[in-house]
Amino acid sequence: MNLFDVYPLLPVTPVKALGCTVWDDKGTSYLDLYGGHAVISIGHTHPHYVQKITEQLGKIGFYSNSVQNPLQVELAEKLGDLSGYPDYQLFLCNSGAEANENAIKLASFITGRKKFISFRKGFHGRTSAAVALTDNPKIVAPVNETDNAVILPLNDLVAVENALSGGEIAGILVEGIQGVGGIHIPDQQFLKTLGFLCLKYNALLILDEIQSGYGRSGKFFSHQHDDIKPDIITVAKGMGNGFPVGGVLIHPDIKPWHGMLGTTFGGNHLAVAASIAVLDVMKSENLIGNAGSIGRYLMNELANLPGDKKVRGRGLMIGVEFTYPVKEIRTRLLNEFHIFTGFSGTHTLRLLPPLCLTEKEAVYFMDSLKKVLIH
Repeated sequence: MNLFDVYPLLPVTPVKALGCTVWDDKGTSYLDLYGGHAVISIGHTHPHYVQKITEQLGKIGFYSNSVQNPLQVELAEKLGDLSGYPDYQLFLCNSGAEANENAIKLASFITGRKKFISFRKGFHGRTSAAVALTDNPKIVAPVNETDNAVILPLNDLVAVENALSGGEIAGILVEGIQGVGGIHIPDQQFLKTLGFLCLKYNALLILDEIQSGYGRSGKFFSHQHDDIKPDIITVAKGMGNGFPVGGVLIHPDIKPWHGMLGTTFGGNHLAVAASIAVLDVMKSENLIGNAGSIGRYLMNELANLPGDKKVRGRGLMIGVEFTYPVKEIRTRLLNEFHIFTGFSGTHTLRLLPPLCLTEKEAVYFMDSLKKVLIH
């Protein structure tokens, strides 16, 4: 059997990793400034993380949600405390797309409506409803096409209110920072005004913090820079530091009923142990503060680079848009300086390193990038 060839692969085979460093099968070390699509939050193979998962595996790795699991209660309490949402409710699942699917379903249940607003350049996953609300026709199959998806320009409040005024919109799904779309931050006051409009028209505001959450922006959630409280928040990626896990944070006014949502693997013992370990390390090592300070350093340095460019981002979620394709920049950073980076479209370099990135590692990246751009 052959693998289904849907991924363009870098010519690197990682076999070991620690912190922000990855080693390949030839013993070459690489600085990881991409974190496997922003998944590695506390650093590769953090000792506390490894210990918690190993200990849990020696006890019980899985049972379904038909039994009590005190680890889920511990995770909910720690997540509520660190995120600033202690009164919210937590539904656990397996991935970002699944988190968004459940958030969409939940909003539809609560409002009794079918239509949802999302935004251009937004990305919410590849499953049925999530991909319909993703602005990329290439990955929307005919079966996913639906009139229930209303995709509007980001920051266009007039278009949003016009759509809401028809009384058919169940909710608005918006990223705290658009990731795949090129690191675009909603305009100041945009998210807050969305909240007011949802309240006015009896719709729910869903913040997709799958990539921009879990400390990456310098606050636990990026929307907290705008001082708002959404009805629903979706999380994944950095939540498990590589272990597949996702979650939906749900406003206390939204009441559940048995069978409303469900999952086989979501909230399993190993996934929850991994998620607890992530929160433990984030708190004890002040990784949210580190993301903010190292992110500010990088953005200042990037802004001072010569040439025409745009630097966007918060914390350790950074995009640098050049006037020319970044493929050669990424290739040279990988081959000559052994640095992993990401991209968005053809012109934007995307940085999503682990939140434990040190100043020394950030300086090495900047020195390397300057050499690439000069030569």
